[in-house]
Amino acid sequence: MTPAYRGDSKQAIEILQTVLATEIVCVLRYTMNAVVAAGIFSDSVKQEFDQHAKEEQEHMRRVAERINQLGGKPDFNPDGLASRAASQYAEGADLIEMIRENLIAERIACEHYRELIRYFGDNDTTTRVMLGSILTNEEEHANDMRDLLVAHGR
Repeated sequence: MTPAYRGDSKQAIEILQTVLATEIVCVLRYTMNAVVAAGIFSDSVKQEFDQHAKEEQEHMRRVAERINQLGGKPDFNPDGLASRAASQYAEGADLIEMIRENLIAERIACEHYRELIRYFGDNDTTTRVMLGSILTNEEEHANDMRDLLVAHGR
């Protein structure tokens, strides 16, 4: 942080802890889906899940680094992880349900990040820009999941 920082660093850290938890849950959900997805069309979907898990892990790392920059300690503790996250860890019973659950989670994440971008505004431009970059990727993930549902006739 520089002396020109106008945000409330304690509040920013608290908010970013929820973002971190959300990204961790996304990494876990996509990874689990990539491992257990089955069916005639599952190979390409598994690859998509794997790619998204890697990108969510990158988001997780960026958010953790920002928490550290703000003087906080990133909370990777699995205790209470689900309650700290903005989205749920939902497994889905089959390939279509997995895709649907990921689409729901991505849409929730997108809306959450839009709200946070508005909150940070000009008071913490570094965090706002980071969240904007992550939002762009989350919107791509949501589009990918929607396209998969359409491709599979849902």
